[in-house]
Amino acid sequence: MPKENKERVTVEIYGQYYTMKGDSSSSHMRMVAGYVDDKMRQIATGNPRLDTNKLAVLAAINMADEYFRLRMEYEELIALLERSTQEEEDPIEEPVEEINNKEDKE
Repeated sequence: MPKENKERVTVEIYGQYYTMKGDSSSSHMRMVAGYVDDKMRQIATGNPRLDTNKLAVLAAINMADEYFRLRMEYEELIALLERSTQEEEDPIEEPVEEINNKEDKE
């Protein structure tokens, strides 16, 4: 069996070290971990008595909310783009009477 080449990186999230392993680049994994760390620290600032587990769950809820809002916006943009593309493909047809009237006036 061929061994998969996965990136491996150690990151710090809210004072704890984790080894991440995946197909993404190490810089991408560090960026993701940094985002999680930032979210947890933002929540901790407003709620200093919360333990790490509760901070992690609240951070996950906040990030899931962001994800679903962005996904909805993305789907709306895709639908708008598809409508726009469809309108460009369907030529606007003038009634025959208007075309005839234009030719008579010229």
